[in-house]
Amino acid sequence: MPTSNPLLWPKPPAIWSYGIAVLSVAAALIISRWPALHLGDAPVSLFLCAVILSAWFGGTGPGSLATALSALAFYYYFLPPTHSLAAKPEEIPRLLIFLVSAVFVGSLSVAQRRATESLRSARDDLKVTVRELQNTNEALQAESRERKSAEESLRRSEGYLAEAQRLSHTGSWASIPARGEIKYFSEECYRVLGFDPHDEQPRYETFFQRIHLDDQPKVREAVEKAGRENTEFELDYRIVHPGGEIREIHVIGHPVPSPTGDFVEFVGTVIDITERKRAEESVRQAQSDLARVNRVTTMGELTASLAHEVNQPIAAAVTNAKTCLRWLTREHPDVEEARAAAMRIVNDGTRAAEIIKRVRLLFKKETSERELVGIDEVAEEMVVLLRGEAMRYSISLKTELEANTPRVMADRVQLQQVLMNLMINGIDAMKDVVGTRELTIKSQRAENDQILVSVNDTGVGLPAQQASQVFEAFFTTKPHGTGMGLAISRSIVESHGGRLWAANNSPRGASFYFVLPANAEAKD
Repeated sequence: MPTSNPLLWPKPPAIWSYGIAVLSVAAALIISRWPALHLGDAPVSLFLCAVILSAWFGGTGPGSLATALSALAFYYYFLPPTHSLAAKPEEIPRLLIFLVSAVFVGSLSVAQRRATESLRSARDDLKVTVRELQNTNEALQAESRERKSAEESLRRSEGYLAEAQRLSHTGSWASIPARGEIKYFSEECYRVLGFDPHDEQPRYETFFQRIHLDDQPKVREAVEKAGRENTEFELDYRIVHPGGEIREIHVIGHPVPSPTGDFVEFVGTVIDITERKRAEESVRQAQSDLARVNRVTTMGELTASLAHEVNQPIAAAVTNAKTCLRWLTREHPDVEEARAAAMRIVNDGTRAAEIIKRVRLLFKKETSERELVGIDEVAEEMVVLLRGEAMRYSISLKTELEANTPRVMADRVQLQQVLMNLMINGIDAMKDVVGTRELTIKSQRAENDQILVSVNDTGVGLPAQQASQVFEAFFTTKPHGTGMGLAISRSIVESHGGRLWAANNSPRGASFYFVLPANAEAKD
């Protein structure tokens, strides 16, 4: 608002407004009576200006005061007889015309002032409104830019997500199982489940018919249970594509209650794990082949000891056979002695056959078969097989096996390989040790319904600063070692749901421990 224009100044306080009225009328009277200006014959316009000015700056009150003072001054100074307040009947019309004119121009001035203020207020309000509209427009433009940016970012994210799903063969979905309704399939979900992404969304039963017949009951049971209990579900099943190809699928579902709570929607993912399953099978086969090679290599190293173990019962059988012949070729054959010698031959032959059988079993390549196995039996079998190797290096072989330990669900040959690896390592660690050489195999019950087995030696102990590396593949302290025995042993124990670790003994030697769950199904 311009302040240089006096007519646009704001209203002064009330006391100043009435002061202006008095001063303006006084000024009009002085000017009209100033002889040099010769305005004495036309004072009305000056008084009307005083009324207009008073009404403009002061409003109705000061305007009325200026009108009254102007009428009084006009009556006293300009209506004959002048300088008298006495009744002047013949001048009443002029006075009334003056009053009417003063009231009229005062009212116009007040109205004009109000109109001006109203316009000024409207102008200010309009400016504020325009500024607000400008700010709103700028905010809307900024919001529009942000929305466009967000939409572009969302499109990029959706593109990245679709590409990531395609690369990882992972699809996302949403459905309401209670209604048999599929709400959403991502493009990769269509492809994983064998549907065309460009076709319409399949019905729930159409999808369910794609599931392998043998897997449909477990899928239906898992979904119905999750729907009843509002819990997550996760399982593997097979899907049959239209061309007959069978794919392995891993699905995860998470419940999301509706806002009204009248139904539960499930959202989740499906992952094509066919290649992973094949890779895992290949890895298992490779591990099995590697374990067999390790057994063959180890048995090759034990050829001399095994030959000695087999030779003992064979030599004893030959001796007993000669004794039997002597008893039978006497002048009076001693049948009882001959029978006893023959029984010893049978026992020696059985012993030799058992050793050969165990060796052949370790060499045999078969699919892993798990059954209830007694750890103590496996330990005794390996003691018999490795006794000759221990005696070769003057090592005392002892067992401390707890009676009546529960059986474990395991592959007997694999457990034999674990014990054989641990026992041979213990024997190797004591070959050059001066002093007591003892290899002790212990078994006992452990916490959480587990069986603890330990192989303890009095050898050189674990390598300093490298104790944690002994189970790593290709790590070995032996001049001619492969570094695979302990790595294979740990893999076997862990595949049975157990754990294998090692610790140094005092004053010397090392102990290898492993635990297996008793009477429990092992992991795949």
